[in-house]
Amino acid sequence: MEKKGEQARALFMQGYNCSQSVAAAFCEEAGLDRDAMLRISVGLGGGMGRLREVCGAFSGMVLVLGMLYGDADPASKTVVYPIVQQLAEGFKAENGSIVCKELLGLAKPEGSPVPEPRTAGYYKKRPCAELVAQAADLLAEYIAANPPKQR
Repeated sequence: MEKKGEQARALFMQGYNCSQSVAAAFCEEAGLDRDAMLRISVGLGGGMGRLREVCGAFSGMVLVLGMLYGDADPASKTVVYPIVQQLAEGFKAENGSIVCKELLGLAKPEGSPVPEPRTAGYYKKRPCAELVAQAADLLAEYIAANPPKQR
């Protein structure tokens, strides 16, 4: 069976953004079809619409966590928030940050909402394919160790 990180990396290499790539790797677990997951997560790529804030790969993880461990009860945030913080620490331990511009080594966002074309040069200068793989594997490890309640 293909690891979640490999699935997320493959989605990124197909042109999906970082958030979409991580989130869509967990469609089955989250109970959403791929189209719905891709639409829900599209705006979170590039550190939220290329603002270069919270890493889209990490944001994709958070979306999946909400689907698996949260519910419609406002109190569920007391369950989900500690998990988010735990996984943020794990992501930071591997990568140094959960902030897109820091992960990319940018002093500030590029200033354009238009994504760069996906060329060989793009993939060479950006760590994003590796970040989505790491995020998906980190999330898969957490889920395996902490199975969500059946709904």
